[in-house]
Amino acid sequence: MTLRTATDLLEDAHYPATTAELREAYGNVRIEHPTGEESLDEVLARTGEEEFADATEAVHAVIGAVGQDAVGRVGYSDRDPTPMGVDGHEPVSF
Repeated sequence: MTLRTATDLLEDAHYPATTAELREAYGNVRIEHPTGEESLDEVLARTGEEEFADATEAVHAVIGAVGQDAVGRVGYSDRDPTPMGVDGHEPVSF
């Protein structure tokens, strides 16, 4: 399932909840990435031993702990200005 779908599952947990409790309940969920997948258990293990007050804290921790493969091109931003010495695109007004 997607990262968003996986984090939506965390909304159903009872809070406050520890990392161990969330790993026990949802650890077998597989998160699919563009280049592979990993379990929610693996992702939650990277957050350390935490106690989450609510689903928002848990979701933020998971989003911050997903593997590099889940975020697309590393360092990419469509907001960066064109570097000096490189012909960039022409700005388009919408």
